[in-house]
Parts: sequence; structure tokens; C-alpha cells
Amino acid sequence: MVAVVAGALGLTACSVVRDASKVVHDVEGNKAKIDSFTSKVQAGEATTFEATYVTTGSAPATITYAVEPPNGLLFKDAPSGGGGGADIVVNSSGEYACSPPSSGSSRWTCQKLGGTDAAAENKIFDLYTPAHWTAFLKDASLVAGLAGDTVTSSTMTVNGFAMQCVDLVAHGIPGTSTICTTAQNILGYVKVASDSTSFEITSYSASPPASLFQLPPGAEVTSSPPTT
Repeated sequence: MVAVVAGALGLTACSVVRDASKVVHDVEGNKAKIDSFTSKVQAGEATTFEATYVTTGSAPATITYAVEPPNGLLFKDAPSGGGGGADIVVNSSGEYACSPPSSGSSRWTCQKLGGTDAAAENKIFDLYTPAHWTAFLKDASLVAGLAGDTVTSSTMTVNGFAMQCVDLVAHGIPGTSTICTTAQNILGYVKVASDSTSFEITSYSASPPASLFQLPPGAEVTSSPPTT
């Protein structure tokens, strides 16, 4: 499910940048708005936190994303309709993809990921990282002066979180792309153009428990097969 969400948002985001790239004309006012916003998002990259998000669309889910630099990371996907989710756990011993107990078993299973598999899994949670949207907006800032494009700043409050936002309307792309950061400089809301899928923050903690970055107790651990 998350892969589908990532694909939908990622493809729409890429189309915004690709279509806008037809003409490059730097408008300092628009660029300044984007640069100001991305500096706030980048400030949160080295922050320890745990955040919960909910996604919209045809397959809504609750996402838990936690970071403890330099090595700790947790990404948990819990579909709203129940069924199998997915956990990605990163700690000093490596990166793991973990699955909850299946029918007839009481143990979690975790696969330690090699380079290729880890890169594929990382694409799933990339949308929730500051780096992804910083790169997207920096690309957009290069073409912010395209005829018909507009970049504005706005504010919104979602689930009690007051946020600063940047809004991008690209020529030939219906809808507005809105990306917001909380007062803690982490992502709080993302909606790309006319895509039906978005995500928004529902909870935040600056002190995630250490257990989030550990494998489930008693998990059966396997390794990815070597690549050839």
C-alpha cells in the first residue's frame, strides 16, 4: 500500500518538476519563499523525534516515522483496514524489514537487508523525509518563474499543529502542491497537485523510546540473499 502511495505522490511530484523545466527563469521573490521554507525543513534533518501520520486516498493508513541520528530509524505502516503492515527498522547493526506474526506463528520475522534491497525499501519511507521534499522544492525553485507558475506562503493548523507552508501551482498541472512544516521543523502536511493522496501529522514526540529502534523481541532474523 505504502509503495502505491509513494508511487502516486512521487510520479505527480516528478511531473510538476518535469513540466516546469521547459523554461528556466529565476524570479527572486519565488525563490526566496522556497529557500526560506527548505532551510526550516533541513533544520529538522538531524532531530530525534517520533511522528505519526495518517494518509488519505483509496488505501488510508497510519504511518509511524521515528528517527534517532545517526543510525536509528523506524518506519511502520498500519493499513486502516487491517491486514499486513510493514516495519522497517534501522540501527547500528543494519537495516531490517520486519513482518508481524503470520497465522500459526507467534514470532515476528525480520530480514536483514543488503545494499540493493535496502535501497528499494528506503524508497517506501522517502516521502516522509525532509531530504525528499527539499530536493523537490529546490528543483521547483529553478523554474519558479515559468509563465503561469506561482509560489506562495501560507499557514494552516492540522490536528493542533500550527504549520508554515509553501504552495506551488505549476503551469499545465491542475491543483496546488502544498508542503508544510511544523514548529519542530518536521513535515506536517503534504498534498501534491491534484493527487487524491495526502498525509498529515497527528502526533509528535521529541523523545521516542529506544525500543522503537530495536527488533521485535524474539524475532526470527534472516539475511538477504547475496546479489550477483
